[in-house]
Amino acid sequence: MRVAMIGSGYVGLVSGACFSEFGIEVICVDKDADKIARLQGGEVPIYEPGLDELLARSAADERLTFSTDLVAAVAGADAVFIAVGTPSRRGDGHADLAYVHQAAREIAAALNGYTVIVTKSTVPVGTSREVARIVREARPDADFDVASNPEFLREGSAIGDFMRPDRVVIGTDSERAREVMRQIYRPLYLIETPIIFTEPETAELIKYAANAFLATKITFINEIADLCEKVGADVHDVARGIGLDGRIGRKFLHPGPGYGGSCFPKDTLALVRTAEQAGAPMRIVETVVEVNAARKKAMAGKIIAHCGGSVEGKTIAVLGLTFKPNTDDMREAPSLDIIPALQGAGARVRAYDPAGLEAAKRLLDGVVWCEGVYEAMEGADALVIVTEWNAFRALDLARVKRLMKAPVMIDLRNIYDPEEMSAAGFRYASVGRPPRPEEPGDGG
Repeated sequence: MRVAMIGSGYVGLVSGACFSEFGIEVICVDKDADKIARLQGGEVPIYEPGLDELLARSAADERLTFSTDLVAAVAGADAVFIAVGTPSRRGDGHADLAYVHQAAREIAAALNGYTVIVTKSTVPVGTSREVARIVREARPDADFDVASNPEFLREGSAIGDFMRPDRVVIGTDSERAREVMRQIYRPLYLIETPIIFTEPETAELIKYAANAFLATKITFINEIADLCEKVGADVHDVARGIGLDGRIGRKFLHPGPGYGGSCFPKDTLALVRTAEQAGAPMRIVETVVEVNAARKKAMAGKIIAHCGGSVEGKTIAVLGLTFKPNTDDMREAPSLDIIPALQGAGARVRAYDPAGLEAAKRLLDGVVWCEGVYEAMEGADALVIVTEWNAFRALDLARVKRLMKAPVMIDLRNIYDPEEMSAAGFRYASVGRPPRPEEPGDGG
């Protein structure tokens, strides 16, 4: 089979590489000639564990190629996947479908024989029907069907998610299109992956509903963490106690500074706007959006409080800038709220991230960028862990104390044990875990 992937960003590149691993001939297309040239030269423009090896193997076996020529890629393809960006539209929060609609028009002009056009991008309910309308209007003679095939890839573990997914969702009214999609996903069918066929509207809503529910779990446990701090409870014990209930589950019950990234922020907001338009407002999701935005902004206040109530003239070391580990993605990262707020309060910030420095430099000003973990904490009055990279989980605490002016750590990801940090002589603060009786104070 032959597949064209329109858009070689995160979703398109990972999906294209994984489809090629299935033995499918894949052409990844992008308008960015520089990106395509880099990919043709073996350079991977995004950070995703294992992707470089997968791309190199598929390219060497000539199953995966890269091009700026959409017409040539679409001609003769059994399926054309639209994997372009759908950012939040400025001003109203709706998903901006300009790139999807443009891709549909360009695909229409290039169609040659029966083709399944697949929306892989995260799109609001009704988009697949609109894509079909655009193509039919441009090419009344074209032989095609449209299907919705939302992605459920987690940055940092995307290849495993694609190769061993919880489910594959395909929305189409056409049995002919279903058969093409069955053939594309045949390797997953053979390992008994649940493949759910629905109407296009249902498939589109499944994606938004899934992300909104996970964002709600994160926001819920964050609010429980705040309550734990007030009443002397431990949020980790609470999370374990409720997570062992099979109806709730243990995943996404990890307290922290709020969710970020390319999906949850824009998808929850887009779902809220879609629901408003449909006359079925989603009050829970609306609250999740508001609470999460407020939480990221409040984290700087938490840090300042544990630095004695003021960071004026102090040096704060920040470890972790990306919204999660194992990615270089800075979109909606909590650090983008935390660092400017600390600077606004008079702090000097020294920062390090294993993969996100270059992206962070384009988004943050006035930061001292460091090339290593320990370089960041030299002369610092406090150390803040914002992203839970593995490289931060086993710091040499004796060395940390020697490098810092004061042994103060604010751990926004709870990767250290409060009792161990107290024993090591640190004034330690975390999220949803009150100081132990034998611990020093909170820095006041």
